[in-house]
Amino acid sequence: MFNSSPSLYTSSGQRKYLNQDERLRFYEATKDICTDKKLFCQLLYFTGARIGEVHNLTGLSIDFSNKAVAFETLKRRRKGVYREVPIPDSLLEDLQDYIENLTDQKSRLWSFSLRSSFRYVKKVMNMAGIKGKQASAKGLRHGFAVHAISLAPITLVKKWLGHSRLETTEIYLSVIGVEEREIAKRLWGG
Repeated sequence: MFNSSPSLYTSSGQRKYLNQDERLRFYEATKDICTDKKLFCQLLYFTGARIGEVHNLTGLSIDFSNKAVAFETLKRRRKGVYREVPIPDSLLEDLQDYIENLTDQKSRLWSFSLRSSFRYVKKVMNMAGIKGKQASAKGLRHGFAVHAISLAPITLVKKWLGHSRLETTEIYLSVIGVEEREIAKRLWGG
């Protein structure tokens, strides 16, 4: 029987998400690349947005007063569904400097193609020493969700990810992370 439910593991059991150590290594590696690609990758890291959602951003997408970025959700049946995701002050400041140099705030922030953005993310993964199925923009999104769900209410994570159904977000609860292992260690008496 065909199982259409999403999974965070391949059919051979390989992890599709970045663990927290890999996420931090990815973030550190972004600091060694040019500004536009650094900001692009850091937006992926801090928001868990889909790569196409980050690629479609304009200068008007950054809400400096709310300290957030507004993404048009790509996985809905209709256009014009937006969500705001908070971002750290340091990223906000870097984005403000970057956007000030743009001639038209209504045009996209990035001059590179969506196809190139996949290559840039892969390059940063390689710089960070991350290999395997998880070494992708989607792996970064899944890693954000796994980490976020351990610290924030699931309804907030659902909103940040742009999911229409809570059941979609619930797959991130099934991951064995550091926190779950610590609980298990207490059960083992160690």
